[in-house]
Amino acid sequence: MSDVEKVLTLMRAARFCMITTRDGDELRSRPMTPQQVTDTGNLWCFVSSDSDQARQIALAPRVNASFDDGSSWVSLSGTAEVVRDEAKIDELWDRAAEAWFPEGRESADLALLHVRGTSAEYWDTPGGAIAAAVAFVQSAITGERPDVGENDAVDLPGSGSH
Repeated sequence: MSDVEKVLTLMRAARFCMITTRDGDELRSRPMTPQQVTDTGNLWCFVSSDSDQARQIALAPRVNASFDDGSSWVSLSGTAEVVRDEAKIDELWDRAAEAWFPEGRESADLALLHVRGTSAEYWDTPGGAIAAAVAFVQSAITGERPDVGENDAVDLPGSGSH
């Protein structure tokens, strides 16, 4: 498996991600549900077009999305935009979206957050926390740096596909 495939697999395994936006000089992170991770590393989530997050993205579109499934982590860098794409909304709509937008697809503030991923870094610890704990104990005994899995940074293949 290539590093890009590894990143995509790890991103797709996470039920939630944290999207970090810029609010003036401050950074703000919010939990989001990834609706889709494309083969080029693009991320799609539902978002309210009236939210602070949407306003922050309009002013400063560079974002970070972090993913965590308990034993693996991904940090995705990219450029975001908030869009109203009816075909994409229909493609991605599910019960989770309905919980946030009870008026359904007709909600006036319903939009999509589209992050065009440019690069990512991942950490993967097969075996999770237990394996990491064992590695730290071994490190304390041997005096060597713990081996807690794989880590690499990758450039993503594209930024314009749905």
